[in-house]
Amino acid sequence: MDPAPIRVLLTMTFLIFPILSSSEQDNVKQSLLQFMFKLSAGNAPNNQNWGWNSSSDPCSGKWMGVECDKSSNTVKRIVLEHLNFTGTFDASSICQVQTLNVLSLSGNNIFGSIPQDIGNCKRLTHFYISRNLFSGSLPDSLSQLSNLKRLDISNNDFSGELPPGLSRISGLLSFFGQENQLSGAIPEFHFSNVVEFNVSNNNLSGPVPDVKGKFGADSFSGNPLLCGKPLLNPCLPSSPPSKPGSKHSHAVRFLIYSGYMLVVLVVLLLVSLKFLRRNKSKEGKINVDKKGPAARTNVQLSDSSSEHKAGGNRSEYSITSVEAGMVSSSLVVLKSPAKNGLKFEDLLRAPAELLGRGKHGSLYKVILDGAVLSVKRIRDWGISSDEFTHRMQAIDQVKHPRVLPPVAFYCSKQEKLLVYEYQPNGSLFSLLHGSQADGQVLDWASRLSIAAIVSEALAFMHDRLQDDRIAHGNLKSTNILFNKNMEPCISEYGLMVVQNQHQSFLPKSDSMKNNALRGAGAYSNFNIDVYSFGVILLELLTGKLVQNNGYDLASWVHSVVREEWTVEVFDRALVSECVSEERMVNLLQVALKCINPSPNERPSMSQIAAMINTLKEEDERSMISEPSLVFP
Repeated sequence: MDPAPIRVLLTMTFLIFPILSSSEQDNVKQSLLQFMFKLSAGNAPNNQNWGWNSSSDPCSGKWMGVECDKSSNTVKRIVLEHLNFTGTFDASSICQVQTLNVLSLSGNNIFGSIPQDIGNCKRLTHFYISRNLFSGSLPDSLSQLSNLKRLDISNNDFSGELPPGLSRISGLLSFFGQENQLSGAIPEFHFSNVVEFNVSNNNLSGPVPDVKGKFGADSFSGNPLLCGKPLLNPCLPSSPPSKPGSKHSHAVRFLIYSGYMLVVLVVLLLVSLKFLRRNKSKEGKINVDKKGPAARTNVQLSDSSSEHKAGGNRSEYSITSVEAGMVSSSLVVLKSPAKNGLKFEDLLRAPAELLGRGKHGSLYKVILDGAVLSVKRIRDWGISSDEFTHRMQAIDQVKHPRVLPPVAFYCSKQEKLLVYEYQPNGSLFSLLHGSQADGQVLDWASRLSIAAIVSEALAFMHDRLQDDRIAHGNLKSTNILFNKNMEPCISEYGLMVVQNQHQSFLPKSDSMKNNALRGAGAYSNFNIDVYSFGVILLELLTGKLVQNNGYDLASWVHSVVREEWTVEVFDRALVSECVSEERMVNLLQVALKCINPSPNERPSMSQIAAMINTLKEEDERSMISEPSLVFP
């Protein structure tokens, strides 16, 4: 065969290909410009840094909010958040960009509905349109986005039912639909895969699907017609269907409902009898002092006593031991309070305010002769009195200004009391997740400083108590307290014995290895503290609540990082502060080292403290060297 025609054909192919490629890029550009025209209602910014014009390229022209794949020079992400767009969403135009993976339009004033054409964005993995003015029903075509991993439609005015096909997207990891007007039943999502889910404050009805125990009532609250776990509103059993036109259908229905009411009345009667018997058994334990302008109730806090949950009405108690024959020498005083010497009888009789109650005991605030103390009461802890005494005395010998030492302690077979100086400014947990009505948000510099201080203090304790193998054992943000100078301090060090008490605390890989490594001495209690500190770092970086002792948060962070969408991890408050993404990623890398699934591959606390202090010094140097930015 003559090779000349082949050479001609190849030459024509190579000449035509750039023309076709250029034509395709022009189509993408025109589609994007049409999308922007409708999104901005014809009022797109026209400054030189904006881009988005026909004379430049979306990738090489650095269009605002557009990110491209460097190798293929194709548009991958469009992020246009908080830009006050007041137009409509043109799905038919944006879906012409067939390489688009991420589209975020959150925090604008976009109105109208989502067109059915959204189903043409086949490669879309992240779709964020929260905090806009969208309305109408969600299109069924959303279920055609088979690659979708994260969907956020929260804080809009969507109505109607959730598309049933949406639940069939097996790779969906996050769905946020709260603060809308959605109605109908919740579809059966693949909750074994979903890591974030919220449909609170809508008009949804019917039973909550089986969420595999992964989501609490907060994810479904504000829907009065929803029922079933995890809500407190139980679902009534459905009555058997009766034939249409049956003469006895009304009578049967009446009998069924009457039966339900009878069962409810019987249950209420049994519960009432139980409470009456319990109250009678406590009559000898409650002593009401009616002197003074208000009556005060002193309650004996034994294992059979009733305790109020934290967050309810504040009540006053006296801490009285269940043990008989107790004498003042039972209290071991390690450090005197600021004002007077501590006497056991005075401590027992002093009024105490219940601050909180956990799995292993309760925490009280006690005022004694002007000194304000915190008393931790622990019950049913499987440790001998001699070992407990040794632990407390060893901890008392190790002094670090950012670790709260016990003032005194009491130990018996059934319960133990630990006394600390009360810290007035709350915990890291309350600072991160508490009410922000005053507008105060923990900034980046403060978070980094807290991480550095806590890591240094923990490293110091690990080094000094290495031979005694005394780790913290229960490190979490509620145990990072702030003193009167707003300095972070570690509390409750050494109260929990990790190997005996925290098998369920460990991530799955830890708990499986624990038994095998314990005998050989290869497993260190201190590794658990490292993991816990890593979770605190994640809490500081993400601003998210910790569940299941941090395993859920760690799993979520790993899933986001695997998708190479790391910026999504960080707290929006930090992003709004314009913190350098590189600095946040550097601290995130430290956190990921701490939560390494293999305990023996985690760094020591001394290494972690050194890494964080290096980051802190670099951050401080950059703040000094960087000129202030002035925006027009």
